[in-house]
Amino acid sequence: MKILVTGAAGFIGYHLCEALLKSGHNVVGLDNINAYYDVNLKYARLNELGITRDHAENFLNKSTGVKYNDSFQFVRMNLEDRENLPSLFSDSKFDVVCNLAAQAGVRYSIENPETYIDSNVVGFLNILECCRHNDIQHLLYASSSSVYGENKKVPFSVTDNVDHPISLYAATKKSNELMAYTYSHLYNIPTTGLRFFTVYGPWGRPDMAIYLFADAISKDKTIKVFNNGNMSRDFTYIDDIIAGFEILLKNAPVEENGNAAYKISNIGNGSPQSLGDFIKAIETSFGKEAKKEYLPMQAGDVPQTWADVSEMEKFGYKSSVAIEEGVESFVNWFKSY
Repeated sequence: MKILVTGAAGFIGYHLCEALLKSGHNVVGLDNINAYYDVNLKYARLNELGITRDHAENFLNKSTGVKYNDSFQFVRMNLEDRENLPSLFSDSKFDVVCNLAAQAGVRYSIENPETYIDSNVVGFLNILECCRHNDIQHLLYASSSSVYGENKKVPFSVTDNVDHPISLYAATKKSNELMAYTYSHLYNIPTTGLRFFTVYGPWGRPDMAIYLFADAISKDKTIKVFNNGNMSRDFTYIDDIIAGFEILLKNAPVEENGNAAYKISNIGNGSPQSLGDFIKAIETSFGKEAKKEYLPMQAGDVPQTWADVSEMEKFGYKSSVAIEEGVESFVNWFKSY
């Protein structure tokens, strides 16, 4: 298949491109390489995919992009670009779209709300319109476990009410799900939303907890532990996320009994870990104890997440990477990077 992956220079996007190429697909990677975090990391990921920094920098808003080989092409573009994005779709004849491009970060959304509307709402609308007009067989897109807000019922199920997001980031992801349903209903576009749960692993973002903790521990600096450490997360290793993505890629929803070809899936570990145990695993990998500063809960954050992955398990999904193994893999990458 010919597959468009937006956010290709991002953490999950890079890993997805790598996996799809190994599976023999023809992949076009799109990214605007914004400066939300160190662009050197984004260029380093692209370099792993065979795209040099010079190539990536010189192809802003070029629908033709740059080819690394017959299977992978990179295009530098904003999702908000209403001129070049439709041209890219009409020229490329994609079978499937995997939309991972978005402005990430719960806390950043409190200080920079406009950025989230531009990328996550306007940009996603443009993706939907392009899918509508170009006979896309399946749109898979990144949602987030943050849509569950302060849900008290655990584990979090896709049937739970998610009408009370506590950050603008979460609100934009909820809006993506609503918009996708509308387009599935009106135009019969098969859409699948993936609610990711605390993804971590090699090539992760510098604003993620594991990266922040590893960086501080390696420099003998103090790590900040919010809510006085009384938090748990459904930490999910990147390989498990990609395995879930590949399963859903092969199982597009279909219209039946008057219901739209629309699906939402949790992609998580299904077994939450305490923040303390997560930190201990990082300490073990470094062979040193972290200096800790205990702080109150941050605005927009939640005390726990826990994914109900029973629906995914029906397709054969099973999270297979234990926290100790995943953390060690990340720390080894972190030290070498």
